[in-house]
Amino acid sequence: MNLMISLTINIMISLILIMIAFWLPQLNIYAEKASPYECGFDPMGSARLPFSMKFFLIAITFLLFDLEIALLLPLPWALQINNLSLMLTVALLLVLILTLGLAHEWLQKGLEWIE
Repeated sequence: MNLMISLTINIMISLILIMIAFWLPQLNIYAEKASPYECGFDPMGSARLPFSMKFFLIAITFLLFDLEIALLLPLPWALQINNLSLMLTVALLLVLILTLGLAHEWLQKGLEWIE
């Protein structure tokens, strides 16, 4: 009996939440929300707008540091291995390579937004 009551209540709550989620966004409709794209671009305008390459450079820099974090994250667990000097050498080599890449990008003024 308790299982049936629990299932009934769960189904009722789910249906109520689905109906609220379906009907609530339709109450406040304006031109930008009704357009196919909500990103701020005019969907009927030209598709050939000038786009700054700095966005790509910033994205690549973010990916590099994200990769660095992903590769260095297992280090605390790797401290339990027997060959600690090899693990630390590899980790420091990875950090050194990424730091040299960042220094090169910095010296080439790849991180400056102003052209």
